[in-house]
Amino acid sequence: MSIKNLLPGRLGFGTAPLGNMFRAIPDEEAAATVQAAWDHGIRYFDTAPFYGAGLSEIRLGEVLSGMPRDAYVLSTKVGRVILDETEDPAARDLGEKGGLFEHGRPNKMVDDYSADATLRSIEDSLKRLRTDRLDIVWVHDVAQDFHGDAWLAMYESARTGAFRVLDRLRDEGVIKAWGLGVNRVEPLELTLDLDEPRPDAFLLAGRYTLLDHGRALQRLLPAAAEQNVDIVVGGPYSSGILAGGTHFEYQQAPAEIVAKVERIKALAARHGVGIKAAALQFSLAHPATVAAIPGATRPGRVAEDVAALAETVPAAFWTALREEGLIAGNAPLPA
Repeated sequence: MSIKNLLPGRLGFGTAPLGNMFRAIPDEEAAATVQAAWDHGIRYFDTAPFYGAGLSEIRLGEVLSGMPRDAYVLSTKVGRVILDETEDPAARDLGEKGGLFEHGRPNKMVDDYSADATLRSIEDSLKRLRTDRLDIVWVHDVAQDFHGDAWLAMYESARTGAFRVLDRLRDEGVIKAWGLGVNRVEPLELTLDLDEPRPDAFLLAGRYTLLDHGRALQRLLPAAAEQNVDIVVGGPYSSGILAGGTHFEYQQAPAEIVAKVERIKALAARHGVGIKAAALQFSLAHPATVAAIPGATRPGRVAEDVAALAETVPAAFWTALREEGLIAGNAPLPA
């Protein structure tokens, strides 16, 4: 099933920052940001147990539990179980993403893609989110960036565990859709080659952005479009560097990325285009992409995202980006 009909719009809200990603955010600020998203008409919210060891789910649940459940679409993820025992959040081994949630809750997180862990993870998420159901469930981070050389073994565990459980839950009507939520294209390409189970969509973070889209365009996006598997774009601002921040791929941006962003910004300024508008609208121009879910920790940022989606971007800007080699020649351009 395509999730295009399930999603209430092209813009959703990604809640990784609410798990205290990069900094400790006061509860009031987190609540005000979710409320701002709601007030601006956003009705799709994505979260995960991984975000601050349950903190993002708890904060999202506090606000959304006061809203009518049928009025919004909710997705969370499986693959990590949050325990009651504690550990030092700063000392966790998170592969390439070390220190990402060192300001989150100290609850121990265990990677587990088995059938039993998947069901337990969903139960725990429902409690933290203070809801009776989930609309979409993503299998989280079965990829190289978190698991290194062990990623294929993790993927196989998910294929025989989480994938089958979620397939069944969807067929039973317990959830409406499922897929993978990753930062790499390879697990998604692998999944599209399987005969079964059949995911409905993928959440792909950071790989279909202004700064990084070449690999996804080669095989993944054409295959996804052909198989009617929708793509939700996570991280459309590449961890913040395309929205005035300094992070790329969840770390301090390297010099060559900073230089590329400066070139894009210069072109944007020349054409009177906001950098956020350029980033968001580019990510959504491919026929396979159905929504983008930027994250925010300040209410004002949500207003910027809504405005960026509505902004008129002249065709000459996209042509200039292409002529300067800043976007791939085969990337679909916004109409």
